[in-house]
Amino acid sequence: MSQQAENVFLLPDGSGEFTRKMGMLVDKSNLGFGMRSWRYSMFVNNGVIEVLYDEAGFEDNCPSDPFEVSDADTMLDYLKARTELAV
Repeated sequence: MSQQAENVFLLPDGSGEFTRKMGMLVDKSNLGFGMRSWRYSMFVNNGVIEVLYDEAGFEDNCPSDPFEVSDADTMLDYLKARTELAV
């Protein structure tokens, strides 16, 4: 399904290098995943991080896998509010 989104770039990170350099690499072996990215979403504008939504509880082998603020709806709400302020 097309979202008709323009100028959106989803960054795959198969090796985890970007994630490690962002300081977001965690061990999720307790959940059967190994080394993975902590859940977060960010809006980057011309190379500057304007907003970063990261889940609470950042730690290796966190007993849960939180998904509260890094979801698409949170980012879309931010982008809508940002757009409304610019008008």
